[in-house]
Amino acid sequence: MAAIRVLIADDHRLFRQGLRHICEAAGGFEVVGEAGNGEEAVALARALRPDVVLMDIMMPLLDGVEATRQITAAAPATRVIMLTGVERNQDLVEAIKAGACGCLFKRYDAEKLVKTVRAAHHGETVIDPQLAALVIDEFRRRDQAGPGRATAELSQGEMDVLLLVARGENNRAIARRLDISEHTVANRLVEIFQKLQVENRTQAALLALRRGWVQLDDDDPTPREK
Repeated sequence: MAAIRVLIADDHRLFRQGLRHICEAAGGFEVVGEAGNGEEAVALARALRPDVVLMDIMMPLLDGVEATRQITAAAPATRVIMLTGVERNQDLVEAIKAGACGCLFKRYDAEKLVKTVRAAHHGETVIDPQLAALVIDEFRRRDQAGPGRATAELSQGEMDVLLLVARGENNRAIARRLDISEHTVANRLVEIFQKLQVENRTQAALLALRRGWVQLDDDDPTPREK
């Protein structure tokens, strides 16, 4: 199996070195580059096309949210995990809207970080329950400040897929659980995104959490092993 190609973007050199050591010690990863600011992260992501970017949300020259927006626009297959050391609800919401597949606190231990990177590479939704709660609270605040967007009703099949997406399952696992093809899963996701007026599976998962369709797993924020 090919190594997961990782780009590390953080303005603190020691933190970058720590992440590099974690990835290289775990095996199955190749750190293809390091960026010390947002502009460098975008340039390296465009040139190297990594599988996963570990992105600090607070970056000089170009912040992590805007860097993520530019990376996901230029390289849609690249998965961006936003790393944060502070609880900033608005920034987390904007990171998800920009295309980040998930958000993690920097205080995570090495084992959980490795699991999260692998999960993100396999197309799973990765978000810390505490951070998810902050994002949901911010979405609720915005809903109260203005009229919410109307959404079309989901079919039972679409709801089945959405609930598994919200629990961190990738398309292959969803297909296996529901005894349908991966092509059918992909088609249902397209319909779900259109009906819920969201752009990706992470936004859809957060919406499902916000509406109470699925509950956060407080015991382990990383997706279950497949």
